[in-house]
Amino acid sequence: MATNGTTNHAKTLPKAKDLWHHLSPEAVARRPSPLKTAFKYAIDPRIVSLGGGLPLPAYFPFETISATAPAAPFTLYNDPELSANAPIVEVEVDRYNRNQEPGMIPLATAMQYGQSDGCKPLLQWISEHTETVHHPPYSNWGCLMTVGNTQGWDAALRLLTSRGDTILAEEYTFSSAMEAAHAQGVRSVPVKVDLEGILAEKLDEQLTNWQGPKPKLLYTIPTGQNPTGGTLSPERRKAVYDVLSKHDIIIVEDEPYYFLQMDTYGPGTSATKLPSPPTAEQEPEKYNKFLSKLVTSYLSLDVDGRVLRLDSFSKVMAPGTRLGWIVAQDPFIERLTRQNEVSIQTPAGFSQAIVYSLLSKWGQNGYLDWLIELRKEYTHRRNVCLDALDKFFVRPSAHAPGGLTDVVEWKEPTAGMFFWLKLDARKHPLYGQLTPLQLEKRIYEAAIEHGILFIPGSWFRADQDPVDETVKPADDEEVSVFFRGTFATVPQDKLIEGVNLFAEVIAKEFLS
Repeated sequence: MATNGTTNHAKTLPKAKDLWHHLSPEAVARRPSPLKTAFKYAIDPRIVSLGGGLPLPAYFPFETISATAPAAPFTLYNDPELSANAPIVEVEVDRYNRNQEPGMIPLATAMQYGQSDGCKPLLQWISEHTETVHHPPYSNWGCLMTVGNTQGWDAALRLLTSRGDTILAEEYTFSSAMEAAHAQGVRSVPVKVDLEGILAEKLDEQLTNWQGPKPKLLYTIPTGQNPTGGTLSPERRKAVYDVLSKHDIIIVEDEPYYFLQMDTYGPGTSATKLPSPPTAEQEPEKYNKFLSKLVTSYLSLDVDGRVLRLDSFSKVMAPGTRLGWIVAQDPFIERLTRQNEVSIQTPAGFSQAIVYSLLSKWGQNGYLDWLIELRKEYTHRRNVCLDALDKFFVRPSAHAPGGLTDVVEWKEPTAGMFFWLKLDARKHPLYGQLTPLQLEKRIYEAAIEHGILFIPGSWFRADQDPVDETVKPADDEEVSVFFRGTFATVPQDKLIEGVNLFAEVIAKEFLS
C-alpha cells in the first residue's frame, strides 16, 4: 500500500505490472496542479501561509456536528419503539478538536479545501479495511476517496477510455453505468451470462475472434449483480480473470453489494426471525469466519494490478453519505488524484468527518459486526421474498391451479438486493402475434395497472443501440422475457403483497 502506508505483508509482495499503456490520452496528459503541490506548505505550522486561497476556519458557521448511531452488539429493528431502546453511540465532531479526542477529523480540517485523495485518517482506515478483507496480492496498491461508485465509475471511464473506444459489460447490467459510458462516446458490448454471471469460455471466444481494437475494459458487478442478483463463484471469477489477463484487458469491479452476501436459503425459513449473531466473546473466530464466507473478490485475485475496485458506503450505511473509494495500483491512483484535483476536489467534509468518527468509535471489528448484522437482516428479507415466490408461483393457487413453474424461473440470490424473474415468452397465448419486447411492455403495463412495479429486463441491456421491437426471433431461438424485483425497499408485508400481485398478473397474462 505505497500510497496509504505500507504493511509488513505488502513489503514481501511483488509490484503490479506496468499497465500505463492502458491509460487514456486525457489521463496521461494530466499534470499536477501547482496550487495543490504548494498545499503541503500551507498546512505546515512552521510556515506563515499567505499563498493559499483558504477561508479562515473561524468563519465556518459550524461549531460542532453530531449524530447518534447503533452501538455493538447491533440489533436492527423495523419497529421504531424497539429501535429507540437499542444501544447507541454518540458521535460529535467540533471545529478544532482542542481536547485531542482520538478518531476525529476536526471541522477546521474536514470543511477546508483538502487533499484530493481524501482525508488522511479516513483513507488510512479504509486501506486497513481493504487489507483485512481482500489482501491484494501485490505491494504498490492504494485507495482514493470518491463521491460514491457512480462518480468512481465516471472517473474510471475517463482514466481508461476515449471517445470511440469499446468496453465490455454483462449482457444485462446497471443501466446508469452504461449511460455514463455512452454519453462519453464509448460503446458497450455485452458478454454472455447465465443466471450466475459471466461465462468465461464465451468471453474468451468473443475476445479471440474480436475484429479491430480490443475493448478497453470489462465493467462487472460480480456480487449481487444488478439487475440479475447473480453472484459469480470464486472458480468462475478466477476463470474470467485469467481470460482478461490473457487478452490484457482491465477489470472495473463495481461492488456496492459485496457485504450484502447471505446464508443459504431453506424453504420456509422466513417464518421465524434469524437469531442475532454471537458476540466475539461467545465465538472468538467470529470475524475470521465471516471473512472466510465472503466470495473471493477480483482484487484478491489480482496478481497483475489490472483491477480497479469500486467500493462504497451507499448500501451498507446510506446512499446520502456519497462516500466511496477506488482501490487500484499506485500509478492509476496517482492519475485519478490528478483528476479529482480539477473535478470533485474531494468528497464532502461533512460526510468524511461523521463517517470517520463513527468508524473510529466502532473500530475495524465493530464495523465487521455491523456488516454481519446487515448480512443477517438481508438474509431474512431474501428468505421472505423466496418463500413468497414459492407460495405464489410454485404452489397451486386460485389464480394458477397448476402453479406457474412452466412459465417462470429464478435463481436464488445469495447477495445484493435483487431477484430476477425469467419468463418463457413462448408460453404466452399472444406469442407469435407479439414479439418478446412487445410482450414485456404489455406485462409491465398490466402490472402497473394492477398496482405493482417490476422493472423490465430490456432496460438493463448492455447494448443500448435502438432495437426494432417488431422483429421476431428465429423459430429455434430460446425466447425469454426478464423482470427485476427487489426485496430491500419495502416492509415485509408489502414485499409479500407485491410478489402476490405480480403472480396474479403473470397468471392472467399466460393462463387466460
